[in-house]
Amino acid sequence: MSRAGDDVAFGLENRGVPTAEIWPRVRAALEAVGWPHGPSRPTDRLSGGELQRLALAGALALEPDLLLLDEPTANLDPDGAELVRTALAAAVADRDPTLILVEHRITEWLPLVTRVVVLAAAGGILLDGAPEQVFVGHDDLLARHGIWTPGHTGRRAARPLLAPPPEVLIAAEQLAPRPPLAERPLFARLDVVVRSSEALAVTGPNGSGKSTLVRLLGGLLRPQVGQVTASEALAPGHAGSALWRWPARQLVGRIGSVFQDPEHQFLTGRVADELALGPLRSGTPEIEARRRATELGERLHLDAVWDAHPFTLSGGEQRRLSVATALATAPRVLILDEPTFGQDRRTWDEMLSLLVGVVDSDRGVVVATHDRVLVDALADRTLRLPPDH
Repeated sequence: MSRAGDDVAFGLENRGVPTAEIWPRVRAALEAVGWPHGPSRPTDRLSGGELQRLALAGALALEPDLLLLDEPTANLDPDGAELVRTALAAAVADRDPTLILVEHRITEWLPLVTRVVVLAAAGGILLDGAPEQVFVGHDDLLARHGIWTPGHTGRRAARPLLAPPPEVLIAAEQLAPRPPLAERPLFARLDVVVRSSEALAVTGPNGSGKSTLVRLLGGLLRPQVGQVTASEALAPGHAGSALWRWPARQLVGRIGSVFQDPEHQFLTGRVADELALGPLRSGTPEIEARRRATELGERLHLDAVWDAHPFTLSGGEQRRLSVATALATAPRVLILDEPTFGQDRRTWDEMLSLLVGVVDSDRGVVVATHDRVLVDALADRTLRLPPDH
């Protein structure tokens, strides 16, 4: 629906709930998930994390006996994720529904969980029991299957002792994007630089403008206020040129972008062709383009779905494919929006290694993320955007 409150009310109306009960239940459900706006908020102005909260509110408003949740906090900021867990805990306490949760990282969910079923990578059930039975004494087995265990915090990426000195690649000045119909900009007069040999993490609550900022830095949006320009190091002979004016062929060879929604950037009907498309469009010979595609497919465990259509992949596989397509063109700057959602421990480690390799090869990385483990492991600098209120 076009407004947030109407979207939550939709299921109640279809259930034939008496009219007098609908809006009290809508408001209660929105409050339960920590909704940061009023019920009239246009849904086309919501961030990915806000959309996730809205969908959960719509489910909770129905007071179901069974809740099926597939990574419900994947794109939420830490405070928003905690509000969702609190809302679900209250729902379980009040009505005693059955809760089935599909999740990679289980630590924060353990107070709610009474049974854990671990699926093996090749299919079948690896372990099944109470959390204290599953997560005690099975560390090696779980690690071999890429399972995140409670308390596992990843690893800090090692950096070379003699890294090249950083160079400015992209300079953004006085950015102040304003969404349609918004009363004020998402953030006011922001200056940002992207440097080689460095990873910049962009953090902040849902709706603070992280996705907008990384699209501006990637040349995918025209700034309404301010400018985003290339340096001589990024584009020799074109220093000071506005990125949004670059044609796609010029952009793809220098800046690789990974969208928050992976399916928005798939253009072909096969995983193999998707991985080779960027290098081919940027002028790479076909043999080299296919070699890069094969190497990235193997490293990110996409070889098993080599001939599949990208839209048929799981969410985690789609995310890895979107990251691989950006890496395939070997851009000087890699800009990623929530690159690690839906990843098990093994694929998360591999993705971290690839991003570290980008930074270590005198290129720049910008990551917009709520993944605090990734920020701790990768980031050299962190830019936190303020809340949108």
